[in-house]
Amino acid sequence: MVGRIIRTDACVAEGADWLCTAEPRFARALELTGPLPLRLRADGFAQLLSAIVSQQVSVASARAIQARLEAAEMITPAAILSTDDADLRALGLSRQKAAYARALAGAAIDFDALRRAPTDEVVATLTAVKGIGIWTAEIYAMFSLGRADVFAPGDLALQEAARMLFDLDERPKERALRGMAEAWRPWRSVAARALWAYYHVAKQREGIA
Repeated sequence: MVGRIIRTDACVAEGADWLCTAEPRFARALELTGPLPLRLRADGFAQLLSAIVSQQVSVASARAIQARLEAAEMITPAAILSTDDADLRALGLSRQKAAYARALAGAAIDFDALRRAPTDEVVATLTAVKGIGIWTAEIYAMFSLGRADVFAPGDLALQEAARMLFDLDERPKERALRGMAEAWRPWRSVAARALWAYYHVAKQREGIA
């Protein structure tokens, strides 16, 4: 079952209201953050290619590489498969990322079908591709497919935000945070938005961000 899809700011606000009622600490967080962002983005091959490009590089570097790929029209499976590694590397991809881009291009993912697939199936399909991990797959389900009830507990900012908001002695590991997030169903994607926003505000207060 696909479940609820987040399409508008009103959907996010509905989820935020539910979370504030279910867990008062989210109400405290939203007093600091204000309304939560929609943060939806496109889905499809180009979006996942962009995620691969962004791995382990700065935001500025990722944007520059992505711009070169777009200018060279290297953002479709056919284009990636029709060129060689030397050309991909000339556009800024490392040898490893060129291999990942080829793996994604050769995976022949049916992106239309993914829109109708249960989230577990989406994650399984994407993580079967070399270079795409669980975090990337969950973020794709959250923001490209608009799934209302998906979480990304491997995200360090979410872990740190949970530590601060819930007054934990230490940052929860991925498995522990996944367990905590069960209480936030069916709005775990909105809980993630709240925690990211809270993290940003808290770190600004500390003079870190």
